[in-house]
Amino acid sequence: MDLIQVTNSVNPDIIFANNEMSLRDIEIYGFDYDYTLAFYSSDLHTLIFNIARDILISNHRYPEGLRKYEYIPNFAVRGLHYDVQKALLMKIDAFHYIQLGTVYRGLHPVSDEEVIAMYEGCHVPLEIMSDFYGKSSHGHTMKQFMDIFSLPEMTLLCCVNDFFMRHNIDYEPVHLYKDVKEAIRDVHVKGIMYRAVEADIEKYICYGEQSHAVLKKLSEHGKKMFLITNSPFDFVDRGMNYIVGKEWRDLFDVVIVQADKPSFFNDRRKPFRRVTDKGALLWDRIHRLEKGQIYKQGNLYEFLRLTGWRGSKVLYFGDHIYSDLADLTLKHGWRTGAIIPELRKEIKIMNTEQYAHMMTWLQALTGLIEQMQVHRDPASQAVVEEWIREREAMRPQTKDFFNAQFGSLFRTYHNPTYFSRRLSRFADIYMASISCMLNYDLQHTFFPRRTPLQHESPFWP
Repeated sequence: MDLIQVTNSVNPDIIFANNEMSLRDIEIYGFDYDYTLAFYSSDLHTLIFNIARDILISNHRYPEGLRKYEYIPNFAVRGLHYDVQKALLMKIDAFHYIQLGTVYRGLHPVSDEEVIAMYEGCHVPLEIMSDFYGKSSHGHTMKQFMDIFSLPEMTLLCCVNDFFMRHNIDYEPVHLYKDVKEAIRDVHVKGIMYRAVEADIEKYICYGEQSHAVLKKLSEHGKKMFLITNSPFDFVDRGMNYIVGKEWRDLFDVVIVQADKPSFFNDRRKPFRRVTDKGALLWDRIHRLEKGQIYKQGNLYEFLRLTGWRGSKVLYFGDHIYSDLADLTLKHGWRTGAIIPELRKEIKIMNTEQYAHMMTWLQALTGLIEQMQVHRDPASQAVVEEWIREREAMRPQTKDFFNAQFGSLFRTYHNPTYFSRRLSRFADIYMASISCMLNYDLQHTFFPRRTPLQHESPFWP
């Protein structure tokens, strides 16, 4: 093992490209607000969990004993699937296979044997996978949790399942899922979370100065900018005042709040509505989107008609791969940038000597098994069997480096996760935070690394 050479480490502050893209071509920059310009501390997840748990008890008459459950910060990861009817949380790879060892009922893992019996193997058929936006609608029994706000929702689902199982209470998993979903929605829709964040903004918003620096840099280079968010104006205004200052609206050519993404990108029926600084809705027809004004709802088709901002001269940043990026890249040809905060932590883990050694040895072991399996004599077969056992024992350890329950956001053992596959399809570039833009000038071209396809020889460096 000591002879293994560890490769160079990766800088967590760089931007990674799935698709070649030059900032020289970008004239207009668009942003989501939550987890794109405003990055939140882990206190927000605790807040959402606690409020939603209490809503279940007070509004949905769930047992008082649930109050004993607290938010578990490192329990879940983004991109997991939840089987609504079986009440199972799990990680699925790019080929629709369940990663054994990552299937949880409540707060406890389900044995591989039980998973295989329930699903008649490890493959999840396309028709029961989540729909295009990750939702469990129209007979899809799987829900995929794609945004960062969903971490407290997954944890609450598992805690309530855990409580019912511990107390041998017979319950309907579909009702539980819908009630938790509704409670989480109420935290947002009824403004409870917004009021709490506004009341103690320094506790919840982090790295504001970096977001401000990015906006300032783009503005100084004469770039047009717009904001499209699902959050209400008061909440965005309070946050942007904290991040940028009172003059934040001068930086943006268009500001749209309560946009109702992803239907904003598809539903042509919703017109824009102007909102006053006091939050009053005006009834006049919108003939142009003016700088300094605030607009609510609307739809992308009307936005394109009024602004003329089309195609690959627009780059839009968001953290939700489906709601923010998918339609823009598939239907409208905008360039897209995904904000993946988990990248920073995962890259730091991958840069450790311990991880690099283990992965290098795992790759070497896999290569040895592949080459030696053709030798059928008993002695060779015994060695290969021993290597297979060692490889099987090591694979869960590589998972545990990232998260003891579900492993890395990006990989299921050697395969990409379902999350990774969608990220590579819908995001031209991706980064840990918007501040990574500060490391590049606005003439920079991002090139994806040319990794060899399976049938190609890795002859380039």
